[in-house]
Amino acid sequence: MNEKILIVDDEKEIADLVEVYLRNEGYEVFKFYNAMDALQCTEQEDISLAILDVMLPDLSGFTLCQRIREKHFFPIIMLTAKVEDMDKITGLTLGADDYVTKPFNPLELMARVKTQLRRYTRYNMTEAFAKEPRETDEFDIRGLSISRSSHKCTLNGKELNLTPIEFNILWYLCEHRGSVVSSEELFEAVWGEKYLDSNNTVMAHIARLREKMNEPARKPKFVKTVWGVGYTIE
Repeated sequence: MNEKILIVDDEKEIADLVEVYLRNEGYEVFKFYNAMDALQCTEQEDISLAILDVMLPDLSGFTLCQRIREKHFFPIIMLTAKVEDMDKITGLTLGADDYVTKPFNPLELMARVKTQLRRYTRYNMTEAFAKEPRETDEFDIRGLSISRSSHKCTLNGKELNLTPIEFNILWYLCEHRGSVVSSEELFEAVWGEKYLDSNNTVMAHIARLREKMNEPARKPKFVKTVWGVGYTIE
């Protein structure tokens, strides 16, 4: 197993505990107690997944997540004592893939790590969209160009730095252009899991996608909300 896991938590006992469980699973672990050292590590090592605490002594975990997402696509799990829905949405909007609150069961965290790594591998291989033949590998909609073969997306000639999840969301909506796609359908198609009524993951990633496209939330040009139904690209 070659996966390299980054742990960032200023509570030494928790960081050490997580490290023990990860090493027992065969992962290589890089452990830090502050954000700046961790950020430097992401530039030097080929990190497979990061576990970030929200409360850090130099930068917040949210800021660290945002800084990582500027260059890297590996999965990020936020680890924090905060339980408010807005904190969860903030983390997901800034590019996190999952959210675990303290106190937590280390075995559950390990299960989430494995799940995220499986998804990441699947996204890189574009297997999520290779189950059936497609009529096209590219879409060009009013200046928005997206290519499944190159896994690139541009808007008015400028490349968008999308995470694999954001790319797959946008591709699925383009593929179903003119139809309204429910949050449930979008989640199950992209994440490959059963959708839960209380799941805010789709909304958070749509918000992040619109932000990268410089789309106004109230009157977006491309990804539009059909209230009570879902999302569409007309």
